[in-house]
Amino acid sequence: MAKAKTLGMMGDFAVAEAAKLCNPDVIAAYPITPQTIIVERLSEFVAEGELDCEYICVESEHSAMSACFGASATGARVFTATASQGLALMIEIVYIVASARFPIVMAIADRALSGPINIHCDHSDAMLARDSGWIQLFAEDCQEAYDTTIQSFKIAEDKRVSLPVMPCLDGFVLTHSIEPVTILPIDDEETLDGFLPLRDPLYKLDIEAPIAQGLLALPDFFMEIKRGQQEAHLKSIDVVKDVIQDFGDRWGRYYPVVEPYRMDDAEVAVITIGSATGTARVAVDVLREEGKKVGLVKLRCFRPFPEKDLQAALKNVQAVGVCDRAISFGATGPSYADVAGALYGRGPLLKNFIIGLGGKDITIDTFRTIYDKLYADLAKGEVEEKVEWIGIRE
Repeated sequence: MAKAKTLGMMGDFAVAEAAKLCNPDVIAAYPITPQTIIVERLSEFVAEGELDCEYICVESEHSAMSACFGASATGARVFTATASQGLALMIEIVYIVASARFPIVMAIADRALSGPINIHCDHSDAMLARDSGWIQLFAEDCQEAYDTTIQSFKIAEDKRVSLPVMPCLDGFVLTHSIEPVTILPIDDEETLDGFLPLRDPLYKLDIEAPIAQGLLALPDFFMEIKRGQQEAHLKSIDVVKDVIQDFGDRWGRYYPVVEPYRMDDAEVAVITIGSATGTARVAVDVLREEGKKVGLVKLRCFRPFPEKDLQAALKNVQAVGVCDRAISFGATGPSYADVAGALYGRGPLLKNFIIGLGGKDITIDTFRTIYDKLYADLAKGEVEEKVEWIGIRE
């Protein structure tokens, strides 16, 4: 058995390495910061003969997703990547891909949506697509970004799912930071080949066995189709968990859809998504040393939303702070709304914290402030301000 190697690499390189290992048939992509390095690196793999793949250079992200749509319809394994305005430009086809049940994998290098123009991290781009029907998984570090990309292909192509998947990694914080990443041996038939078989599509465009494919549904059928899409999406949580378990059993790295940290006796807890989790984990350790019973819940799988797992993780806490790196204008942070729905009628005080928009630093003090505010609300027995912005200039 070939040995895995641990290398220092940026998150973008890690995603490109993982995508290469999964041997896609077609990549169609357009560059955009901070994602460009992913598809640029993949184009090098193709040009150097390391990846046998049709690489399509297109004139826009809308065209990139359109090309991916067509390729996936023929039964090809398809990959692309984008960020921010690129995802916004392709959003029309993003919705169509999900309703067509094409298992495309698209890495998202999370970056703030304009305007004003900002190339740094927040989750507003991924949240733009949260209702599109794609499965969404968020990575905490570069290793998880690598592993999640591999898992995404297996999840997407499982016949119980047949849905597209977005593995998301935070722009610059992960995409351009060098961390140790253990890559799987590409020449070991007992590893990835056993984990990720060739794609076997339920249906495909084939001149030898022609079928009609068209996304038109009039009122008599549209609602039924959407209900079926919703049912498939909800059931996909079981496949996500199966793939996580299979991957962990093979290579020893497990990534639960909801990951509690020091929650056994926690009085208050914070929920995080993405790279901020690492900082929050350190903050929990610091506050624990000071005698405060604080905990942390990492939300890795955002779509499908793991409601029951979240309820189990938070069943004993008295107050919960949901940290959003995005805002739904006129309402709350997007993940807060889902958490509030999951915890409705279940007791803990619930508060929303907006942090890190446009790349604003998220520090240990950020979380110290959040925990202090949760304890203050707990002492009052009520939440006075449902949504608070942390770290902004007054």
